[in-house]
Amino acid sequence: MTETTRDIVLVVDDNPETLGFLTQALDQAGITVLVATSGQGALSVAERVTPDMFLMDAVMPGLSGFETCKEIKARPHLAHVPVIFMTGLSETEHIVHALESGGVDFLTKPINIDELKARIRVHLANARSVQNARIALDAAGRHLVAVSRNGTLRWSTPQTHQLLASCPSGDTVLLMEIAEALGAWLDGDAARIQARSEPFTLTPLGELSIQMQYLGAVSGDEVLFRLTTADHPNQLEVLRDNFGLTTREADVLLWIAKGKANKDIGEILGLSPRTVNKHLEQIYQKLGVENRASAAVRAAQALYEI
Repeated sequence: MTETTRDIVLVVDDNPETLGFLTQALDQAGITVLVATSGQGALSVAERVTPDMFLMDAVMPGLSGFETCKEIKARPHLAHVPVIFMTGLSETEHIVHALESGGVDFLTKPINIDELKARIRVHLANARSVQNARIALDAAGRHLVAVSRNGTLRWSTPQTHQLLASCPSGDTVLLMEIAEALGAWLDGDAARIQARSEPFTLTPLGELSIQMQYLGAVSGDEVLFRLTTADHPNQLEVLRDNFGLTTREADVLLWIAKGKANKDIGEILGLSPRTVNKHLEQIYQKLGVENRASAAVRAAQALYEI
């Protein structure tokens, strides 16, 4: 007999009685429950186990539920997980605050369990539909980034992470910079907005020239872009195959093509200056060139022909 996979809900509340009550009710409904008594505790749990949903108390000591939700939505691997708020506050401003911070729903205490279970089912189904669409995009090998209109990263495909991983700052830092730049672009003047169909260039942290293509709004506050940079996720393989290089030689040549000095290349790759020079000698010989400028041109030609 195949065991049905249980949904995982992370309940976050600083009140032990509320935690006990919700844990028992959700467990009886066939849901696996994780608990945290603070916003920071919830973030720590979610780093180890990604839940299917957060059930979040709005008012807690330390990080409030609203602040915790913003932290969740800023983390790419958690941004897709729906957050339902629970609170004794029913004023309109608190409901608006909950939705603006990234929540999908709002329940007023005391919690009606039947209503809670119904809302959980609806939001889990919606989240799965969105996630399945993203998985399909991932499988298609597209370099995509989704951001909010204020420049917060919503999600990105694995291919995008792979493309940026070779940069010194790493893919996570670069994606945050790209999202912020895209938010500024979306906030640009009318003429630029009307020209959204035209690709435009970003240079996050001065490390990589990236061509971006506006694809449109996925939802009211989620806008999709495609990376169309000439840099390719398999660029090391391209250089190896084109010039018969070793992996380390391809690494060195790639950074030469990006304009890095020998000292910088050594620091990036963890090599001594002497080792970098030794690799350069082999690279020049295999490429049939005499200097780094010619090597950079040959490398660029190979990468741009992809």
